[in-house]
Amino acid sequence: VQIACISCISQMERKAGLPQFAYTILYVKDVHKTAEFYSKAFGFGIRRMDRGRRWAELEAGRTTLAFTPLEQQETALTGGVQTATKDEPRVNVELCFTYPDVDDAYKRAVQSGAVPVAEPGQKEWGQKVGYVRDLDGVMIRIGSYVDEDKSN
Repeated sequence: VQIACISCISQMERKAGLPQFAYTILYVKDVHKTAEFYSKAFGFGIRRMDRGRRWAELEAGRTTLAFTPLEQQETALTGGVQTATKDEPRVNVELCFTYPDVDDAYKRAVQSGAVPVAEPGQKEWGQKVGYVRDLDGVMIRIGSYVDEDKSN
């Protein structure tokens, strides 16, 4: 039933001419290895991986989390890609995944190869949050669902 509702909303948004957030694309060293890591560490299903392993998509709700190689035609056209490393300040984006049990999700991610940054802790706005880095240094927030009554 929930999927049908999301589908109806998307169709209404398209008919109204509203923009839709379609993809977040991470440029990575190894598409196959990264997709497998995200599946194991964060619980996402792999929706698609092309035979040449130049593109992968994960099942990520209403949007798509995708991976593509660092070096490709599009990166040459747009000026290249700045990669994140654990020894430098993070780049100006982070991914946030929410879970009902943040401690368990954090533990699973670290046991699957994520680099621990900050163990889960309670935030003043009512969310429990921990941080890890993925195989390519991307910062990932592992958080609880935000209670709307406490976030104001």
